[in-house]
Amino acid sequence: MPIARTLAIAITGVTGQLVEVEADLSAGLPGLSFTGLADVSVVESRDRIRAAVLNAGAEWPNRRITVALLPADVRKVGSRFDLALALVVLAAGGAVPSGAIADVVWMAELGLDGRLRPVRGVLPAVIAARGAGVRRVVVANANAAEAALVTGLAVYQAGDLREIIAWLRNEAPPPPHASTGTAAEPTGAPGPDLADVAGQAAAKRALEVSAAGGHHLYLVGTPGAGKTMLAERLPGLLPPLDDTAALEVTAVHSVAGALPPTARLLRRSPFQAPHHTASLAALVGGGSGIATPGAISLAHHGVLFLDEAPEFHPRALDGLRQPLESGRVVLHRHAGVVTYPARFLLVLAANPCPCGRRTRDCACPPQVRRRYQQRLSGPLLDRLDLRVYVDAVPHAELLGEPVQREASSVVACRVAAARAAATNRWGERGWRTNAEVPGSALRARPWRLGRSALVAAERHLERGELSARGFDRVLRLAWTIADLGGNAIPDAGDVSEAVFFRTGTTSWAA
Repeated sequence: MPIARTLAIAITGVTGQLVEVEADLSAGLPGLSFTGLADVSVVESRDRIRAAVLNAGAEWPNRRITVALLPADVRKVGSRFDLALALVVLAAGGAVPSGAIADVVWMAELGLDGRLRPVRGVLPAVIAARGAGVRRVVVANANAAEAALVTGLAVYQAGDLREIIAWLRNEAPPPPHASTGTAAEPTGAPGPDLADVAGQAAAKRALEVSAAGGHHLYLVGTPGAGKTMLAERLPGLLPPLDDTAALEVTAVHSVAGALPPTARLLRRSPFQAPHHTASLAALVGGGSGIATPGAISLAHHGVLFLDEAPEFHPRALDGLRQPLESGRVVLHRHAGVVTYPARFLLVLAANPCPCGRRTRDCACPPQVRRRYQQRLSGPLLDRLDLRVYVDAVPHAELLGEPVQREASSVVACRVAAARAAATNRWGERGWRTNAEVPGSALRARPWRLGRSALVAAERHLERGELSARGFDRVLRLAWTIADLGGNAIPDAGDVSEAVFFRTGTTSWAA
């Protein structure tokens, strides 16, 4: 009984799993059937695969064909199995040697004319193939640069099915190797510079503290004051992603189909700014079948900026609360459960009221202002460490003589030094930024601050202006401010500045 085997990769979230593809030819009515939790997108490929094989000049077996995708309890989704399915059927029918395809992972979508088309999630798939001990992978030309980012195995690229069949029959040389990927910083135009922002000394300082410690930021102010300009410059203050973080970020973008054509490792912190009409699924991830990554996962190790935050649906905003604490999002859908990374810096921007005018010009009734501000829930705001009022820029700052302002590169150097200090202090416990340190660790020896340094924080705690979570966040902010100042331990001034940033908007927002 003719049976052939080859390999493919199934993707669940950003995790790949090796799949063994088997084909059996038997007597009976000609047809192709699947077993092993094949999704509709896999089952409907039967006609596409048959047309691709015929147009590539090969003969389609006129037999009853049964294809098994193993392990059978793992759902197989997408067109990434097309090439493996076509080759295993050809091998079962004797059109190509079965031994030549047995230990190779094949990943490509097939066009009706036999062309190999790119698929999503190639990077995590190749990582999974290497982890399973596979030494050869074949992908479409358009996916070659992405697949070659993974070292330790041979990556071949091909343009059409005819080329692969000729190779397997020893009628042509092997497809070319994909050039080895590089983890170098991608070239391109620099991002927006902090030197472009006039005035806003307090907001710039908050931006620096946010970048140094990984603290979430809330900017409130009148339209045109510079909230969006400030948020867009935050990624430029963050250090380049290391190898581990770059692989995580690139894998998420690969699964989402958002990887740029160059397919280099993404070394720059991503920046996501969804429109305020974005749904809950668009933010946290969703879709039919296996859920796809949302904006919070695409902003992993980067910045998620929500402009006009009160205009977002309250359910969408509250959906951010759990990922803000855990750094990941777990999505349960009928087709399965997937987990995506979601450790991002959240920046919210809002006007003080619906009209957006200055306080002295605002005609909104108090209840209207209060209702507008209450669209941001208390539990969400309690997770934002820095709260800054961004007032209109004075005329003198805009129309006066040009002044030399600090560039993003200068601030980024201080941020990198502060992050290095935090890593040296907490790295043995697995924490890389002050924002990740639990409050219990900050309140324990040897990191517990003296009563003289905590006077300002204790005063606000006694008045009820700080919650227990807020007090812990003040401590984290104080450590970040101390790291930026080169202090070994926060003093009273560092704690006072932390309290100011934590409670900075409460006086006018009440």
